[in-house]
Amino acid sequence: MKQRAVYWLPSIRGLVLLSALLMACSGLIRAVWALGEPAMPVSVFLLQVLLPLWANLCFIWILFLDGRERLYRSAIPVWLGCVFFAVKAFYFVSFLHTVLCLLLYALVAVLYTATVVGIIRTQVFLWPLFGLPMLYHILVEDRQKIGWTLHQWLPELSVLCCMAALLLLSLTMRRRPVEEGSLIRRFGDRNDGRRLRTLSPIFAVSPFIMKTRNTAQNFIADQFEVTAVERYIAEKRQAGWKGFGILHVILAAYVRSCARYPGLNRFVAGQRVYTRDRVIEVNMTIKKEMTTDSPDTVIKVSFDPADTAETVFRRFDEVVQTVKQTPLNSSFDKLAKTLNLIPGLFLRGLVALLQVGDYFGLLPRCLTRLSPFHGSLFITSMASLGIPPIHHHLYDFGNVPVFCAFGRKRRVYETKRDGSVVRRKYVDCTFVTDERILDGFYYASAIRYLHNLMDDPWQLDRPPEVVNRDQL
Repeated sequence: MKQRAVYWLPSIRGLVLLSALLMACSGLIRAVWALGEPAMPVSVFLLQVLLPLWANLCFIWILFLDGRERLYRSAIPVWLGCVFFAVKAFYFVSFLHTVLCLLLYALVAVLYTATVVGIIRTQVFLWPLFGLPMLYHILVEDRQKIGWTLHQWLPELSVLCCMAALLLLSLTMRRRPVEEGSLIRRFGDRNDGRRLRTLSPIFAVSPFIMKTRNTAQNFIADQFEVTAVERYIAEKRQAGWKGFGILHVILAAYVRSCARYPGLNRFVAGQRVYTRDRVIEVNMTIKKEMTTDSPDTVIKVSFDPADTAETVFRRFDEVVQTVKQTPLNSSFDKLAKTLNLIPGLFLRGLVALLQVGDYFGLLPRCLTRLSPFHGSLFITSMASLGIPPIHHHLYDFGNVPVFCAFGRKRRVYETKRDGSVVRRKYVDCTFVTDERILDGFYYASAIRYLHNLMDDPWQLDRPPEVVNRDQL
């Protein structure tokens, strides 16, 4: 997709905070006005109270949570506001006044949307679009209403606050340079992924048929011959990579596989298929100490498909050591502890609310970054426990599409073609996958490539020659 401009908010302060405050005042004033209106018809309450209040709240929500990456979503409350003003226009006495106002509201909706989605290269046109009607409202219309009671003035003050908030936003937004060939977010995308719009019909429909990950999971049992991996690990430990092991090799190989097969980094949310593009988020449950009463915590580490084995090891080990050397106060632990304070019935309602928000992509990025249920891969090491790998189910909450488990090394005596016997070492590995994101041939190709990397792990010391991007 060719994008001509990307608008964003450089910081959430100053005029941005003032814009949010004015929009909050607009909603509060309208709510106070509605409380003083006796016997309001249901239609009036829905269109003249609930609709603008919803637009006010949406505007503030998007401003704070999406202003830096998805400012285009602010077009949603603007359209809701235009519908509200259009309904008001039908009550005007003058037919010409009604027509002119409807045309103005349509222009506001279209021009604002065209600007924030990047079609128009400048926001200068928005300044008179919001500023002139506000001046006309103050200098012409409101002068005719002198003598009104305070209650009658409340809707007018609400409208003025709304106009002022939009004007301040148009003054604050900035256009960010876009590199050639880069992809940006647009309507339908989430803050943790971009929607795939070129999927075959079967993959577009399958999330509506198989509605949960548990009904769409496939189980794969595999094994890796690790003779080369053991030599590779020994070399790296001699080079000073303290603690480097099979876990880091598998992680580096999976990250490299995502570079060649970016479909591995897809996920399903809200019955739609998305890709994380070049952000690979790996989750893992760890213990601070290998004892039965040691508490568990979950870490999340982000990688890039171009990362080498050293980058993967250093980044992952840094997070693990940070967690192990500190008390139980990681960001996820703090969040879980806070949720644990909520009474059970209310917590159930909160989780249901979070699920609805996640379905529509409304969860803030700060939550999905912490959540162990959101990510590209969940991996667990059964080798550290001395047992074979399990087939771990996928979580219906969140969007993790692949769960990987690997077990302890085992020795096998095999007979070669010449009749001689050779001893080999294997590591069993299981994958539980969401079949709605990829077909079997794609998964098989990716696993074959993963085997190739495990047979020759020295490939992971060099960045990939090409990092493929998923189809959008």
